[in-house]
Amino acid sequence: MRNPTEDDDVLRGPSVSPSRSLLAALVGFFIITLDALVVSVALPAIGDTLDGDLVGLQWIMDGYTLPFAALLLLGGTLSDRIGARTAFGIGLVVFTISSAACGWAGTLGMLVSARFVQGAGAALMTPASLALIGEAYPDPVKKSRAIGLWAVGGAVASAAGPLVGGALTTISWRFIFWINLPVGVFALWLLSAVPKSQRMANSFDWSGQIAALLALTSLTFGLIEAGELGVASPQVIVCLAVACASTVAFLLIQAYAINPMIPLGMFRSSAAAIPVVIGFTFMAGFYGMVFLVSLFLQQQRGLTPFETGITFVPVTAFSIVMPIVAARVAERFGNRVPIVAGQAAMASGLFALGMFADTASVAMLIAMMVPVGFGAGMAMPSATSTLLNSVPSDRSGTASGVLNTSRQVGGAIAVAAFGALVAAMGYQDGVRASFAIAGGLLTLTMFASMRLR
Repeated sequence: MRNPTEDDDVLRGPSVSPSRSLLAALVGFFIITLDALVVSVALPAIGDTLDGDLVGLQWIMDGYTLPFAALLLLGGTLSDRIGARTAFGIGLVVFTISSAACGWAGTLGMLVSARFVQGAGAALMTPASLALIGEAYPDPVKKSRAIGLWAVGGAVASAAGPLVGGALTTISWRFIFWINLPVGVFALWLLSAVPKSQRMANSFDWSGQIAALLALTSLTFGLIEAGELGVASPQVIVCLAVACASTVAFLLIQAYAINPMIPLGMFRSSAAAIPVVIGFTFMAGFYGMVFLVSLFLQQQRGLTPFETGITFVPVTAFSIVMPIVAARVAERFGNRVPIVAGQAAMASGLFALGMFADTASVAMLIAMMVPVGFGAGMAMPSATSTLLNSVPSDRSGTASGVLNTSRQVGGAIAVAAFGALVAAMGYQDGVRASFAIAGGLLTLTMFASMRLR
């Protein structure tokens, strides 16, 4: 229940259309999601321009997803504290300016640094965008429809990411970042007419946030550097030890904090815990596939960035179509059926890629990737619905934040770990091992999902 502060007395005027809030939120979420994947097909071109090795290319991806994952829950708390419109606006300005910095980056270090700032802006915008929709549409039915449109915007961005990245990279990879500038200005213009949001006086879990950030950063750094320095390197061992200690500290803080970032008691039931784990394995498989196949097609098969982007169109298109099918299947058979079937499809596609990617034709590669997109569109909407139905309504925002955090963490760790395997084992063996791990994780969560009702 929100407790507005006294100075938050600005109410929504009758002349302001709620569709303005929805469009601002949708546009913002679109460019956030687009930037998570649009870079993937541009990595070889960026590496050629900025003299980046595989480790550097991994950091271009994880430099965005890592702060995005680590700061999502803090972004939700900040949105409640300062108001959704203010939080969204600050995040949008940070995201837009850092996008310009990415496009102008003259060194790999500058690009990765700007990507970190970009990810922080995205983490602030994402929960605020949902809050804007909630404030604009108090009616539950209209709110559900608006959130559905918001989710479709993200799905379209995911589908368009590799293709847009490939097309813009044929001009210059810098345009994949500069395209955010006019879109960001347009979103700010939309936001200017949105009324001020309510605020609530809630405290920050600073100790939990610091522990989470330290755990994720040290784990990602350790995994990436392991591919170049070796697992036995003192630097890698220290990073992984810090990650383990920080994770334990985070769990202890959440267990005893008065206002924890993640109330652990929420996830004692399998209906709440399993979808969060599925979010992790889903993103590990999907992001890991996009990262590895993008590099493989360009560096091993000689495809252009645009041709690489086209190969992903059939795959990512299923993420738009299949949620509709999944909803109908769930209505008839329950959420468990699309969740299990979707993960089975994803695992089969990843296992096939691991076994045959190095010898298959491009057409066969696309055919093997299709089940991954098909399964992702089937499993995740139903898993999300299962999670939200398992928690009290006043905890749905927190549950959504945890799920999104788990997803982003899965993507960040997959890029770090799979890149490390390729660096340590070579392309052929590294790709096989990576897809085997991703398929194995999804198989485990698939069996766990059979417990759901």
